[in-house]
Amino acid sequence: MKVAISATGNDLNAFVDPRFGRCPFFILIDPENMEYEVIRNEASQSMGGAGIKAAQTVIKSGAGAVITGNMGPNAFAVLKAEGVKIYAGVSGKIKDVIQQFKEGKLKESESASVERHFGMRK
Repeated sequence: MKVAISATGNDLNAFVDPRFGRCPFFILIDPENMEYEVIRNEASQSMGGAGIKAAQTVIKSGAGAVITGNMGPNAFAVLKAEGVKIYAGVSGKIKDVIQQFKEGKLKESESASVERHFGMRK
């Protein structure tokens, strides 16, 4: 299963971005072999609906799970409707976080972690 991680940069030394919909990149990684690709989050500069657009990008990528710092209710609902597992409240370097995922140390989220428009605040 591929995992999409909201990222501050474009490699495994980047950090998990605390914003899902407005993160600049998604790292799409196969935890088994650590092969990854970088997906630019075109929704990050959207005037509105960034979370939903970002969720659609993740779904199109074929990811079965998302790791992020925070996720609002709209993105959460879109991803859950497609059966994507969500792990929010995560921070740290992507290479460390994916290791925690592989070891089963991350807890699947049961609801959104922030209110709508969280990522628009600076």
